Amino acid sequence: MQIFVGLGNPGTKYAGNRHNIGFMALDRIAEDHGFGPWKAKFQGQLAEGRLGSEKLLLLKPETFMNLSGQSVGEAMRFYKLDPGDVTVFHDELDLAPGKCKVKTGGGHAGHNGLRSIHAHIGEAYRRVRLGIGHPGRKELVAAYVLHDFHKADQDWLDDLLRGVSDGAPQLAAGDTGKFSNAVALRTAPPRTSKTPEKPKAGPAPKAAPPEDTGSEEETRNPLQRLVDKFR
Repeated sequence: MQIFVGLGNPGTKYAGNRHNIGFMALDRIAEDHGFGPWKAKFQGQLAEGRLGSEKLLLLKPETFMNLSGQSVGEAMRFYKLDPGDVTVFHDELDLAPGKCKVKTGGGHAGHNGLRSIHAHIGEAYRRVRLGIGHPGRKELVAAYVLHDFHKADQDWLDDLLRGVSDGAPQLAAGDTGKFSNAVALRTAPPRTSKTPEKPKAGPAPKAAPPEDTGSEEETRNPLQRLVDKFR
């Protein structure tokens, strides 16, 4: 059994925020793969289902972002799971919008949700880093992540979430390479158009025959025509 955790803040006020992309990813997985209804449990919302042969729990902590680790730790201890059985989906400032990277372990890079999870279960869990871009200056970060995605973001956001859902069974099976490929097929599909082939060079065209003017007179020079007059 594994737990996929999506990070975000509860309530409609935050539903469209960049900080809530983890919640959005789990909602898409639950919808596409027929998970059971969301139920209140472990200080969050929990849904059960399967991805391929793997039994999965989807967990959206409702403790607010800064206390996410309380919910994750409670669920992990209840099911007697290890940190390696936990995958966390979260927003990533250091990735361009629409990019997705998977890593295991390492620091929290100042992300308050990850900081809390580190404190409760350690760092040896897997993360799916969902790129939202950076506002450019550190003092703008808080307002940026707590602001809704713009309308212009909807196309790449939908592609990213669909790709995450497409690759979720491979992620659950431990094949991060196939998961990343599934995401890339949505976010950066290969081009199908081909450059038309240049026509092959054929034989050189034959020189056109001299134009027939209908009169032999035109082919004689002036001196010949003058001699003809005295004949």
